[in-house]
This record gives sequence, C-alpha cells and structure tokens, in this order.
Amino acid sequence: MATKTGKSWIDVSKPDLAKEFLEIAVKSLEKLYVMLTQRSTQEAVINVHKILVEKDLFKVLTYQAEVAVAQKDFETASVRIQRCKDMLIRQPKEAVYLSILCYNFGVETYKKKFYEESSFWLSQSYEIGKREEMYNTGKEMQAKVLRLLATVYMEWNCRLYQDKAIDAIDMANKESLHPFGVFLKMKILLDCCVDDEVLNKTVVEMLNHDVSQDTCLTTVKLLLDHKRYPVGFNFLKMICKKFESSPDLEKALILYVEVLLLQGKDLLAQQKIEDIITNHYTKKQLSPEMQRRIHIIFWDCAAKCFEAKNYTESIQWYNYSLRFYSTGNTEKNFAKLQRNRAMCYIHLKQYPKAREAIKEAECCDPGCIYSQFILFKIEILEDNILEATNAISAMGRKAVEAKTENLLMEQFCSPTDLLSLAAQIALENGRQEVAIKALEILAEQSQDKEQVFTSLRCLIRLLLAREETESGDKRSGLLTEHQGEGLLSKERCIAEANWFRKIAWNLAVKTQESPQMMREFFTMSYKFSLFCPSDKPVLAAQKSCLLLAAAVDLEMARKTTDHNEKVKFLTQSLENIHLCREIWNVLQSCGELSNDPTEILLLLYEFEVRAKLNDPLLNSVLDEIWELPDLEIKTLETIASLSMEAPAYYPSICKQALNGALSLIRKQDPLDMTRISKCLHSLVKLIIPEGTVEPEPCAQEEAWRYYQEALSFITSFENYPEMETLWLMTRAWNTGVILYSVKKYSDAERWCGLAMRLLNFLGSLKSSYENKMGGLYSEILERLDNVNKA
Repeated sequence: MATKTGKSWIDVSKPDLAKEFLEIAVKSLEKLYVMLTQRSTQEAVINVHKILVEKDLFKVLTYQAEVAVAQKDFETASVRIQRCKDMLIRQPKEAVYLSILCYNFGVETYKKKFYEESSFWLSQSYEIGKREEMYNTGKEMQAKVLRLLATVYMEWNCRLYQDKAIDAIDMANKESLHPFGVFLKMKILLDCCVDDEVLNKTVVEMLNHDVSQDTCLTTVKLLLDHKRYPVGFNFLKMICKKFESSPDLEKALILYVEVLLLQGKDLLAQQKIEDIITNHYTKKQLSPEMQRRIHIIFWDCAAKCFEAKNYTESIQWYNYSLRFYSTGNTEKNFAKLQRNRAMCYIHLKQYPKAREAIKEAECCDPGCIYSQFILFKIEILEDNILEATNAISAMGRKAVEAKTENLLMEQFCSPTDLLSLAAQIALENGRQEVAIKALEILAEQSQDKEQVFTSLRCLIRLLLAREETESGDKRSGLLTEHQGEGLLSKERCIAEANWFRKIAWNLAVKTQESPQMMREFFTMSYKFSLFCPSDKPVLAAQKSCLLLAAAVDLEMARKTTDHNEKVKFLTQSLENIHLCREIWNVLQSCGELSNDPTEILLLLYEFEVRAKLNDPLLNSVLDEIWELPDLEIKTLETIASLSMEAPAYYPSICKQALNGALSLIRKQDPLDMTRISKCLHSLVKLIIPEGTVEPEPCAQEEAWRYYQEALSFITSFENYPEMETLWLMTRAWNTGVILYSVKKYSDAERWCGLAMRLLNFLGSLKSSYENKMGGLYSEILERLDNVNKA
C-alpha cells in the first residue's frame, strides 16, 4: 500500500509526500526479507520469496530515485540506481526498464541544463542497456542515448569535451546510423572549430554511409551557416554528382545556385540557372515547390539589385522568373512580376517596355489599383497629362474594392496611400491639376480622418496657389477678396487664416537650414494672424513671429558679406522690431508679464541693428537699457560684445558696458571669478589692443588700474582661472618688452615686474616661463640701472 501511495504522489508531481511513503515501503520490504530468511528452512522456498521481495524492492528503489531527481538530490538518486544495478544479477529482465529510467533522468536534467548530471545518467543508461545480451534495449535505443550524450557534451563545453562528444556520436552512428546522428557529428565538429580537412573527411564518410540527399543538403546549409564555404561548396558538388539520377536532384541544384550567389559568383549562378531552365523545358520539370523556391531566389536577387539602383540587373533576374511562366498566365504573382518589371523599366526610362509590362499585369489582374498607379507614373513621366488624369480616375474607381497587397518594389501601402503618392509625384513633376484630381478622390474615398484632413488642406493650398500670383504672401489678399465677395463667412475666414498661420509657423520651425525661407514663413504667419481676432493668444503669436523674424534677419545680416544685403536685412529687422514693440506694449497693458524676456530682446536687437547701421539713435537705445529695473550681467556682456562686432565699432560703449557688468559682478555673493576674469580680460584687451606698437601713457595707466584689480582678486581668491592669469602675465610682459624695445626702460621694468609678480601665481605652468623671463628681466634692470647712473 505504501508503494502504491508513494507512486501516486510521484504521478501527481508531489515528490515530498511520496518520499515518506517510499521510505516506509523500503523498511517494510527489508524487514520482510529478513523475516523470510530466518523462518524458511527450505532453500528453494527462500529463493522464491527473496526474488519476489527483491522485485518489489527494486521498484521502490527506482521510485525513490525518481523522487531524488525531482528534488535535485543527485547523490541519493545515484545511490538508489547503484543498488538497482547490483540487483540486476538476480533481476536481469529489469535492465531495460532501468536503462530507460536513467535515459529519462538524463533528458530531464538536460532540459534543466544540468549537463554534468545528465551526462552521468545517459552514461548509466547506455551501460545498463547493453549489459544483458538477452535483455538489452536494442541498438536504436542505445544510439538514441549516445546521440543525446554527445549533444550534452557539445552544449556543456564543446572545446573541453570535444573528444567525448565525438566518441559518443561515433558510437551512436556505429550502433544505428541515423540522419540526425550524421548531422549532429558535423555540428559538433563545427562547434569545435576543427580544420576543413577534418570536415572534408566527415562529408566523404557521410556519402559512404548512403545518407539521404535531404540530410546531405541540411548538412551543406549547416556548413554555410558556419561560413565554411569551401567545404560546403565541395560537398554540394559531390552531392550533385552522387544523386544525379535522383528525382530530387532539383533541390541540390537550386541550393547550388544559392551557394554560388552567396559567394558572389553571379555569372556561374546564371549559367547554372540557364541549365535548370533548359532541363525544365526539355527533360524533367521542376516541382511546384521548387518552382516557388527558385522564384523566391530570383525575386530576392532582383530586389537587392533594385535597392542598389542596378535596374538592368534587376530586370535580368525578373526575366529569369518570367521564363517559368507560360503565355496567358493568370496568377496574381505573374501580375506582380510584371509590375515589378515595369518599375525597373521606368527607372531605366524605357517607358514603352514599362507600358507593355503593365498591360500584361492588367490583363492578369484587372482589379489591381497598383497597376493603374504604375501606368499613371509612366504617363506623368512622359508628360501625357490626359492619360495620367485618366489613370488617376481609374485608380479612384478601383480604390473602392481594391485590397492592400505586399509590394516588393514599394512599402506596404493601401489604395489611398497610392492616391496620396500619385498626388506627390504629380506635384514633383509640376502638374498641379493632376495632383488636385488625385487629392479630390483621396478626400472622397479615404476612411482615415487624418488623411482626409491633410488632403483637404493640400487641396486648399493648391487651389489658392493656382488662383494667386507668384508671391506667396498674396494668400492673405485672396482671403480678403473672398470675404469681401461673400464667398467666405467671417468665421470661415478666421478659421482659414488661423490654420494658415499655424502651418506657416510650423514650416518656419522646420526650415531652420534656410534662414531666408524661415523669415518668410514667420512673416507670412504674422500676416495671416491679422485676419484673426486680436485676443491675447493671437497677440502673443504675432509678437513671437515678429521677434523671430527680426532675429533671423539679424542672423542673415551677420553672415552676409555683401554690404547692400547687410543693410537690407538690418532695415527689415528694425521694421519688425518696431511692429513687435507695438504689440508688446498692448500685451503689457493686458496683464503681468514679468518673466517674459521680450523687452530685453527687443532692446538688444535694436541696439545691434543701430550699432551696425551707425545710427545716431544708438545712445537712446543704450539709455533705455541702463534704465531697465533688473539689469542683468549677461545683458551688459552682450552689449559689450555687440558694440565691437563688425561693422560696429564703439569701444567707449564696450568699456562702459564691461565696467557696468564688473560692478554688478562685484555685488554677487559668492563672487564669480570666471566672469570677473573675462571682464578684466576684455577691458585690458580693449585698452591695449593686440599689435599696439607703443601704448599711450594714459592707456597704460588705465590698463594698470585693471591689472591691479585683477592682482587683488588673484591674491585673494584661489579659484581665479589660471589661464586668465597666464594671459594677463603674457600681455603685461609683451607690453614691457615693447616699451623696452623703444628704450622706455622705466615703464618696461614696471610692466615686466608686474608680469613677474603674476608669474608667481601660476602653478605647473610657472616653470615653462620662469627662466626665459628671469633672464630678460635681469637685463632690463641692468639697463635701467645704467641709465639712472648716467
């Protein structure tokens, strides 16, 4: 009872519960065994009972092994199986059962990737299975065990257990040759990265074992997957020779073509294809399956050539496919083939051949909208407007019932997508009337609301463009004209203007690579907004358009080298600044705009324009900037930069702005040494420009004051930028050297001495300058001393 209960728990995957009952069963059987031995007096009776008890004990031990394996207790499981093996002397018939049980353990542990345990169980299974000659598992089962054992070694560590894996698979193939066994041996050898010579011997061995053609071809594919092209190719040639009389030779020949193409031997592949086609019509026809496969090869090669824009080669591959079709074929794939050929001819500008191919496609598949699309493309490229329009109309009729199809030459697209693409092609070829026709049909038939909306907007733009003159900003005049004629209601006019201003804004944002176009779109968006109610959002949009248009004009003025263009851009920018200021004043009166930077941007833009135009009103703009309630350091730094940006040249304003910025920086806590150093740098550079032959005494004194200020910061703050200290030292030293060269020894000593003081604040850079500067400074001191003595 305990045995049956334990087995039942095993069957329902409850090994923990089964374990207790099986232990009870073992103890009971062992106790019974002892009792029988003690009570019986006849040896024959004892042996009979022993055999019966041992048989039951054998079963219980195997059940315990199952429980141990389920509980991942390998040691217990192996002990139980060893006891069972020892009992096989008296229970030889159980060898088959025990062998299969070990095999099952091997399979279970293999699935869990317990390779070491799996190899043990499979080895036990093989050993037990061949142990009893009368009660063995049979060669096929033994081969099956060995194949799995070889697989375990391969997946465990093929390099480390290479010999064991190969020995196992060789033994398996010797026991019972199986296609998978031959294939597995090749896989093991490939995973072990053996030489081609070993692989060549193996393929010869496969052929000598009369392995089936399918297995051989599968092995070829395996070799190719592992990039063993020479071995795979030679093996394939041997297969073709061995199975030349086989009815399935076509499989090998087609694979031969694939291998040649894979190796880039297109000419040899094409020769083999010609042979296949000839044999197809003169000897044995390819099976439908092989025809489908070879069509796939042809179309794949054609598609690759098409993508590489090698349309002549693409046509050649499609023509190979065409030769397998009979005249008057009505297959859908034949129609698709003709359409693909037509697309190639279009790219080759061989329009008559393209038209002929598409007519064939129409005869075969008259309901296909894509055929009409290709015909439209041919007509539009040949400038046959009437025929192109007729093709668009035919597309519209067929779009109602047409189904989408996966096109080899185009991305997956629906009938409405094709109509949209047709409109685009018409526009690209300057045929707006054809595009309008396509968009009208698209808007009428599309179920996609977004697509309908887009097509209607495009139609409106095209219709407006057709009715207006060349200038784009006359669209606003067209709106006014229609409103005056009563063709557009006020609400419709506002809606249209609102849409156009948003489109113009979006286009401006998207055309950053073309400043001129960006500026035009911002201006156009502003003009369209004039038809909208002057509420706060619209005023804010107008302000943004004008501000950005002014910024773009300034950017174009900075980049152009033509004086007249520069003046034109600056003047345009100033006009937009004035308009923007008017709107800004209205917005300020509507509410609090404290965080809006518009005021300072307008002043900076106007300052730049007037500075570069040498406008006399520049100082009034500067006064407005100084009167700003929260004047920022960055603003003054920008003013300083703009005042010296060519063609502007206002050193006094630059100096004033830098001093103002320096004053504001000094009030910060903590002090920003980077900003301070840059301000002092700019001031010194402004007072004593590079290349100065002999600084004026007043300039020297002014620069000296800034140097003293810089020196105080350097001595007080460790975070003063070292490179700025180096620059100040270099400029002071060069000034001293210039003065020394004109024999102003006292001033030279003063500046060089300042440089020597700054030198002491350099870190790792000090040693690079110390010796050279020290020598020349000593010379200056000596010369000064001689002059004083004289």
